[in-house]
Amino acid sequence: MAVPARTCGASRPGPARTARPWPGRGPQPGPGARRSLWLLLPPLLLLPLLAAPGASAYSFPQQHTMQHWARRLEQEVDGVMRIFGGVQQLREIYKDNRNLFEVQENEPQKLVEKVAGDIESLLDRKVQALKRLADAAENFQKAHRWQDNIKEEDILYYDAKADAELDDPESEDVERGSKASTLRLDFIEDPNFKNKVNYSYTAVQIPTDIYKGSTVILNELNWTEALENVFMENRRQDPTLLWQVFGSATGVTRYYPATPWRAPKKIDLYDVRRRPWYIQGASSPKDMVIIVDVSGSVSGLTLKLMKTSVCEMLDTLSDDDYVNVASFNEKAQPVSCFTHLVQANVRNKKVFKEAVQGMVAKGTTGYKAGFEYAFDQLQNSNITRANCNKMIMMFTDGGEDRVQDVFEKYNWPNRTVRVFTFSVGQHNYDVTPLQWMACANKGYYFEIPSIGAIRINTQEYLDVLGRPMVLAGKEAKQVQWTNVYEDALGLGLVVTGTLPVFNLTQDGPGEKKNQLILGVMGIDVALNDIKRLTPNYTLGANGYVFAIDLNGYVLLHPNLKPQTTNFREPVTLDFLDAELEDENKEEIRRSMIDGNKGHKQIRTLVKSLDERYIDEVIRNYTWVPIRSTNYSLGLVLPPYSTFYLQANLSDQILQVKYFEFLLPSSFESEGHVFIAPREYCKDLNASDNNTEFLKNFIELMEKVTPDSKQCNNFLLHNLILDTGITQQLVERVWRDQDLNTYSLLAVFAATDGGITRVFPNKAAEDWTENPEPFNASFYRRSLDNHGYVFKPPHQDTLLRPLELENDTVGILVSTAVELSLGRRTLRPAVVGVKLDLEAWAEKFKVLASNRTHQDQPQKCGPSSHCEMDCEVNNEDLLCVLIDDGGFLVLSNQNHQWDQVGRFFSEVDANLMLALYNNSFYTRKESYDYQAACAPQPPGNLGAAPRGVFVPTIADFLNLAWWTSAAAWSLFQQLLYGLIYHSWFQADPAEAEGSPETRESSCVMKQAQYYFGSVNASYNAIIDCGNCSRLFHAQRLTNTNLLFVVAEKPLCSQCEAGRLLQKETHSDGPEQCELVQRPRYRRGPHICFDYNATEDTSDCGRGASFPPSLGVLVSLQLLLLLGLPPRPQPQVQVHASRRL
Repeated sequence: MAVPARTCGASRPGPARTARPWPGRGPQPGPGARRSLWLLLPPLLLLPLLAAPGASAYSFPQQHTMQHWARRLEQEVDGVMRIFGGVQQLREIYKDNRNLFEVQENEPQKLVEKVAGDIESLLDRKVQALKRLADAAENFQKAHRWQDNIKEEDILYYDAKADAELDDPESEDVERGSKASTLRLDFIEDPNFKNKVNYSYTAVQIPTDIYKGSTVILNELNWTEALENVFMENRRQDPTLLWQVFGSATGVTRYYPATPWRAPKKIDLYDVRRRPWYIQGASSPKDMVIIVDVSGSVSGLTLKLMKTSVCEMLDTLSDDDYVNVASFNEKAQPVSCFTHLVQANVRNKKVFKEAVQGMVAKGTTGYKAGFEYAFDQLQNSNITRANCNKMIMMFTDGGEDRVQDVFEKYNWPNRTVRVFTFSVGQHNYDVTPLQWMACANKGYYFEIPSIGAIRINTQEYLDVLGRPMVLAGKEAKQVQWTNVYEDALGLGLVVTGTLPVFNLTQDGPGEKKNQLILGVMGIDVALNDIKRLTPNYTLGANGYVFAIDLNGYVLLHPNLKPQTTNFREPVTLDFLDAELEDENKEEIRRSMIDGNKGHKQIRTLVKSLDERYIDEVIRNYTWVPIRSTNYSLGLVLPPYSTFYLQANLSDQILQVKYFEFLLPSSFESEGHVFIAPREYCKDLNASDNNTEFLKNFIELMEKVTPDSKQCNNFLLHNLILDTGITQQLVERVWRDQDLNTYSLLAVFAATDGGITRVFPNKAAEDWTENPEPFNASFYRRSLDNHGYVFKPPHQDTLLRPLELENDTVGILVSTAVELSLGRRTLRPAVVGVKLDLEAWAEKFKVLASNRTHQDQPQKCGPSSHCEMDCEVNNEDLLCVLIDDGGFLVLSNQNHQWDQVGRFFSEVDANLMLALYNNSFYTRKESYDYQAACAPQPPGNLGAAPRGVFVPTIADFLNLAWWTSAAAWSLFQQLLYGLIYHSWFQADPAEAEGSPETRESSCVMKQAQYYFGSVNASYNAIIDCGNCSRLFHAQRLTNTNLLFVVAEKPLCSQCEAGRLLQKETHSDGPEQCELVQRPRYRRGPHICFDYNATEDTSDCGRGASFPPSLGVLVSLQLLLLLGLPPRPQPQVQVHASRRL
């Protein structure tokens, strides 16, 4: 939508800058009428009437004059590129060397099917290893004999956190001296794991809030030790295996190979049961409604416990789940703007967590209102949802109503909705009704008396959901592949294959089968290993392979580049956010999610690599499903990448000849050569410094040949061929030309083979483009655009005009070399020149002037009438060249030289706004969901710890308070706080690193501009009252430039309404609106939410105990004396979790 320019009525003071006189005689109309009359007159009739302010002998140049200037500019650019670019000569060189290469074809359907098959084979090997592990684990546990009297010293294992705990003198285990059972291992660096590992042992990680010496944990460690040999056998059969992990339902993680745990700076909150891969493997998808009692009795500490519990519950959900949260007293209402179940993705959960903090306790308890709301939510079939497990999670401080009539109406007799009840806080209410609700509806009853019980009790429900899976047996033993997420051990971005492990024991002879899930087995696959199966360089700079899952999230994509990752959340970048969304891509995404094959050519928008430009391009999309997985693979090819060159340098003498042009000794005469830092050979040492990388490459080539088996022959042969090709361009074109004649700093050529040759050699000192052509913005844009592409330097790289040094600041002009060989067309190279900014700014003035002779500017006498031009009248006339992204390229104003490369709205907001409003530019807004932002400073410095009930002085003086449940609960809070400081001092997300130094993920809003629908010459008036400005704009043929001539502004107030191009921090699109039109997705193909043989008798039998007055007094004395009490933590497990 056009943004109106703000009007102003005052002219700039001073005799030289008088306001434009109103043409004609007689009384002058008022400002409003004046503006109307101006707009009624056609611009071409107005232009001859208007005189330049302060220079009555000059008039604003007419349209035909400016078109003449534009043609001169076009001819100058074209002439320079024809002489120095060498496009035609490079075509001839390729044809002269036709015997040195073959033209190969990219067949999209065959390519994508082959890559999909290779990925399937890679993942299938991991699946076989998973099945061996799961079967072995079930057999080991079945054969294991439970030991009631097992002791810590009976178990020998490597505790992955032992080294970190030994370094911590306050560690509980150090005090208790429990390290006798811990192995001390030696490790070796392994680049595959990006870590130090030991292949002879497994490592064990146990959550901080679980007591390692409990009987349950010790028995778990005992039987899982046998997995060590299976892990090692798997690696022997498949040496490419990465982390093999067993996550136990008790919280124990055993992984192979052994490596020390990556201890965070703060408390370690890692619990395998909260990892995305474990949650996905342990249960089928969920539709969950959380209802929270906010009646008046729920106040203070209890309400805070409930808020924290809801947030922790949300963290147990994945993108396959759907959820809503409501509060209730006499009535029920959603806590957020979401009025129905929504996908439990990261952004929706964030909305819930923020909304929950605003809950306020008031009114009376009305269970009926809460449950009726929840059942209505679950029965709504008009929305997208998981359509598998259905459950209601109720958090309350207690009540007497059992709401049996509600259950009879909505849930009985089939009991398709499970009900989980949570008694929160310390109180004296009868919990029998809460237990009954859970037991009568196939759920479970939990107690959360204090903050230390939240994490364990908000995840135990997964055991109940796992019952139908266990009872389904082999039918449920299906491998699932996860979303992309960050590996906790430093492997980077991975996907994990998961397989549930079931308890095969029976409680006794003739008894029912055990229905507990033992845990989840997982094997990681690094994304880099999958990427290696895709073609790297045969697809060209703008071709690529991508893959998505059933949610539409990308598994592979060149734009999947999270700047910061949080291992607690998966990396969920939707395909439509990885690219610029349009209807065609929505159709492609839907087809891929449905598992179809397809091919489609579309016209679409693409963002440049530096995210400053947008190009309208043609792309061919081809896609197929990856069998045996939930993934689908796509291939994107521009039409010009249908064919590619493959060098055939069988002549070793020629190889040596061309190779010599890579030697630095040849640079002075042949120009500097940058080589793309590709994996040419296995033993080639990588380096970010291209000079060092070239040195390493030359040293290696002196030992091996381009045909060596340890090298990529395709890459090497193409590199050496392009070295010779570009050297011939120097010989035929560049060497005999005087660059200074045309004010050129450099000429250059870049190729698909990885060569960038810059001539002369000294120009390489100021060359800042990426040495990998496929990662250079100028290269990729030149391939996608016809004609000459101008690229001004980024404004941050410029110095002020008085500080500009000679031959340092330049403007790139590049164009693709299109090669036709028979009926096959391809673009194997890009050539260009680097213009001297200062010299071409002066030349620009001359070309856009009325000069009839190079050294004689036209002057206007007292009696003559002249048109203004960009040279003589630069004090009154602004002349600029702006590129297709809206960035300043050249100006006739010397003071704007240091602004070349800036978005033009920062230079002249008024004029840029007019260009936008007149459709010379179109704006495209998008969001970057992978950005990293500096942490926000805490806003509650000096306040009490968050989440902690702070008693008043009157409370301390009241004896009754000391014996109340509130005091007892507070003591529990303090005790946990002394050990687990992060509960009080930071949010869980901050516990992995210092918030003062660690960046966090955030959303950034981007706006790019590109040429709109106007292609012809155009005149217009910027209506600003007495300060109205005339301007003329015209596209320069065969370039990405817009030539603009305008009167200089009279009123600074008219510069309001500035367009923004820079990234800005954003909350992203409005989530409340997005959920009303959710993107298409499909859930997993399997669902296990019911089994007729399920035993629901184990549904929770919580019990509370009254604290003794002696214990309370002792604890208070310890606190007053400043002695930190260290109670022995106890693992909380179901009574039936006896392994």
